[in-house]
Amino acid sequence: MNVDVKVSKTESNAAWQDRKNAAMANGEGNLAPVFVDRARNSEIWDVEGKRYIDFAAGIAVCNTGHMHPKVHAAVTNQLERFSHTCVMVTPYDSAVLLAEQLNELAPGDSPKKTMYVTTGAEAVENTIKLARSHTGRRGVIAFDGGYHGRTNMTMGLTGKITPYKHKFGPFPGDIYRAPFPIEFHGISEEVSLRALKTIFKTDLDPSDCAAIIIEPVQGEGGFYPAPDSFMQAIREICTEHGIVMIADEIQTGFGRTGKLFCSEYSGIEPDLMTFAKGVAGGFPLAGVVGKAEILDSAPPGGLGGTYAGSPIGCAAALAVIEVIKEENLVDRALKIAAQFKTCLDGLQKRYPGYIGEIRTDRGAMIAVELMKDGQPDPDLTKALVGEGYKQGLVLLSCGIYGNVLRFLPPLTMSDEILNEGLGILETCFDNVLS
Repeated sequence: MNVDVKVSKTESNAAWQDRKNAAMANGEGNLAPVFVDRARNSEIWDVEGKRYIDFAAGIAVCNTGHMHPKVHAAVTNQLERFSHTCVMVTPYDSAVLLAEQLNELAPGDSPKKTMYVTTGAEAVENTIKLARSHTGRRGVIAFDGGYHGRTNMTMGLTGKITPYKHKFGPFPGDIYRAPFPIEFHGISEEVSLRALKTIFKTDLDPSDCAAIIIEPVQGEGGFYPAPDSFMQAIREICTEHGIVMIADEIQTGFGRTGKLFCSEYSGIEPDLMTFAKGVAGGFPLAGVVGKAEILDSAPPGGLGGTYAGSPIGCAAALAVIEVIKEENLVDRALKIAAQFKTCLDGLQKRYPGYIGEIRTDRGAMIAVELMKDGQPDPDLTKALVGEGYKQGLVLLSCGIYGNVLRFLPPLTMSDEILNEGLGILETCFDNVLS
């Protein structure tokens, strides 16, 4: 594909990194010293003109690719009308139209409503507010390895210390945590469910539990899918005790996993569901969709924010939903996963002592767990990510042990670019392990 690459005339990646280090907070570190000049679909070019194949999609944000023409047109059209009025002051049609669509698309038959915020962490915080408002209860249960954001409440919910929680306590009370079922690490569903029952006996009576929050696939925790039977068991527990079940679909939503929302795999209806990341194709938008009676439990003015439901974000999101449907990106996620599996199975045969597990059963939310002598190997993971950038491939890591290589390619990525990227991935393994 021939693309005219506009190269920044200002400075090199290294020079920009020096300027960033001097100007921006150390806590907002960057994975690689690659400063982006432009991006289209599944390719990125840095300020030096180097091309990268994107296996990250801005951490599952650009599911529809960078600058999809339909999203670009929708945003351009909205900018010509107005950029902001505040949906809680003088609202606009795009916010209503998007809420109607989200209410229709969310799993389950219960009447739904939607509320908007700007970030995923805000969305999670508002699910807790809504659960407490609806139930009149205080306690919340989350899971080890779960990631829910960087605000104080969401750090409390998050089950991974470094880098998200270290030095930032104390955290809110009335948060309890159970182990997440991960067979690869010897944690069965039985163990997890027994731990939940123990919490109900020792720390929090079910009648005082407002919510249980769970990621259908743990994101930062390591891309571990929650077994369908476990999601169903959580649904049953919540129904039995009047607890609000919250599915955090911030990273798993909008076609990423081979369903529009990952909760559909287990056939359950969450009471509340968060959305962000892939909803608006790269424009800031987040929110909560769920049962209308719960969304309506907060009084007017109790929810929202200045930039909540940005008209630009809503316009982009309406276009994203059209693209997902028209280009059949839900099915495309499964096809991408199949191509990854072929490549990763081959790498596992070549390097059996290093690839402990391959996870490709949730669409294009793909992971490889890297091991050495039967133990997690974060050093190998770090080396592969670094080699990827050298070779022109954007890679990410995750996991509570830092040993999981994760893949989140745009769902619009062509077979040609995907195969080229997988070839680079093989080169990275060969260069690092040979």
